Amino acid sequence: MEKKVLYFEKFGKENTEACLQIVRDAIDKYKYRFVIVASVTGETGLLFSKALKDKDVKVVVVTHSAGYKLPNTFEMPEEIRREIENTGAKIYTGTMLTHSLETSFTSKFSGIYPTLIVAHTLRRFGEGTKVCCEITMMAADGGLIPENEKVLAVAGTASGADTVLVLQSAASKRFLDLKVLEILAKPIEF
Repeated sequence: MEKKVLYFEKFGKENTEACLQIVRDAIDKYKYRFVIVASVTGETGLLFSKALKDKDVKVVVVTHSAGYKLPNTFEMPEEIRREIENTGAKIYTGTMLTHSLETSFTSKFSGIYPTLIVAHTLRRFGEGTKVCCEITMMAADGGLIPENEKVLAVAGTASGADTVLVLQSAASKRFLDLKVLEILAKPIEF
């Protein structure tokens, strides 16, 4: 079997449109039913949810938890959240798996914890790869996608999108069932 992988020379937002086209093509060709998109401010999530609203696909936009940057704040403005939801997409706002209690204990007690080892291992393939795995489990944890389903996951490095993966979904409790099936796009420099 031969398939095309798009490698970006540099990471970042300038790759977002190409990632969107890859996702559109993959939906058309392989009939994926779920697309999970990482989006902190909502800009990338809104772009994908608008572009895919007429496709037979469920879009889930995953954003940081409340208080991620500062106590009692959301990074995604409410008006963008409403716009995304008006396209029919769902939004998951919750604790990122690699920024959980272990991160707090690591900073306080200088320990090494399994979740952080997994995060750093996945980052060897790029920040977007780590985030794609993470948001897929978060969406499954939130009941927004089924487990054991081939899904498209989209993430980026810093902002926008530069990574597209095909994953077999799993909830975080069943992390070892999560599988990276294909890399459709990723940066070679990160």
